[in-house]
Amino acid sequence: MVHMNDNALRTVEARIREQAAAYCESDNVPGFVAGVYQAGEQIIVAHGVANVATGAPMLDDTGFLFGSVTKVLTTTLVLQQVERGLLDLDAPVVKYLPEFALTAPGAADKILVRHLVSHTNGIDADLFFPDAKGRDALKTYVDGLASGCGTLFEPGEQLSYSNGGMIVAGRLLEVVTGLPFHDLLARDIYGPVGMKDSCTSAEQAILRGTAVGHFPDPETMAPKPTNRFTLPDTWGPAGGTPIGTIADLLAFGRTHLAGGVSPSGTRVLSAESTALMRQVSYDMDSPNTPPIGLGWVLYPFGDTTVLAMSGASPGGVSLLCVVPEHDLVFAAFGNTPGAIMLQDQLLRWLLTEHLGVRIPTLITEVAQDVDLTPYVGTYRSNQLRVDVSVVEGQLEERMTYEPADASQERIFTEFAGGATAAPPQRYVPIRPGLFAPADYPLEVFDGYLRLLLVSYHDVRDGQARFRNGGGRLTRRA
Repeated sequence: MVHMNDNALRTVEARIREQAAAYCESDNVPGFVAGVYQAGEQIIVAHGVANVATGAPMLDDTGFLFGSVTKVLTTTLVLQQVERGLLDLDAPVVKYLPEFALTAPGAADKILVRHLVSHTNGIDADLFFPDAKGRDALKTYVDGLASGCGTLFEPGEQLSYSNGGMIVAGRLLEVVTGLPFHDLLARDIYGPVGMKDSCTSAEQAILRGTAVGHFPDPETMAPKPTNRFTLPDTWGPAGGTPIGTIADLLAFGRTHLAGGVSPSGTRVLSAESTALMRQVSYDMDSPNTPPIGLGWVLYPFGDTTVLAMSGASPGGVSLLCVVPEHDLVFAAFGNTPGAIMLQDQLLRWLLTEHLGVRIPTLITEVAQDVDLTPYVGTYRSNQLRVDVSVVEGQLEERMTYEPADASQERIFTEFAGGATAAPPQRYVPIRPGLFAPADYPLEVFDGYLRLLLVSYHDVRDGQARFRNGGGRLTRRA
């Protein structure tokens, strides 16, 4: 247990205030809110505005969309049902959800409950956005998988960040508990953890102060409010709809820090299940993809492991980090996608300056003479195409969004702030199979932004089968 004086956290508070103000000014981030808990003390800092259209200030208790941080909440719910004997991690999903199917006959039958929450399920549904509301939204999602989504790999054979897996897990929870996902979240997480300002809908969020996301205006680069607040209800368990505050996220992080006991003393999860969530369930052994537990991504910063999950929402980004070795929780939200850079700066400052963690350099140099031919080709996943070629001795990637239908195109376009085509990106080799975006200083990749590195995997007959960007796989077409 780390004992600290109140003074140390005051220094942290001043530093966050200073860095947030400087970053928000220079990088057009309208508003930012962050909090740190350590050894019984807690601070929250807010800066700027929650919504540029209204000028409402960002406050300590302003609500925001959790985005994918929700995945750790969903995983916690799954483990609770395992403890209650209603689910078995090693049982096939179809045991509980016989209607679960994918386009390839029999493919869904091999997926275990464990695969859903460890991102090793292979469900190819990363951009599958069926639009449905209300009680049957998750059922609609699962029904749609059978006709619209296949598999990227055999369950357990690779790791690929999986929205689809978490949504299927959410539907599984509804079936075994008889409760809608949102009601279960409120009853078994929000209540016992003490997340008193958390909810799951725009209708509830509007009753209190809530931030909205922003995107840079293509002409002026000034932040403009998003025209979509949440993703559809079909994406609830993956992070589409839950909304809350920094204090609420810190309370959830503290519950995991304390072996499953909430700040009020309520047991939310057993010590065994809490420990299981932070055990490595898959490691790709590639710097751009940290090992994964159940729900948590396990970021190695030297000898210190940071349990983390970040969450994109339309025009916003949240982050929750738990550092068990230092009894620390860090949570943050910024209401434009670029705020991830500020979150990364703050996390690295907390680790190095505040906690004295030595972060080794992840990438020391660029390699020469790497044969680029195994990586050239076209890679695909759900509604996404990546064309890889060699240009002037570097890899060049062109990403194309290939919408399945008009409804999904509309939702994805709003989620992405209107831009669905990225300019081509050049990459320089670090070593065979690992590439860094050109023109980036290499030290950028020591922190959370190691996700910007791209890797290629499973080279057979001189060709890589998979491309990994941001923890997500695309497969050679």
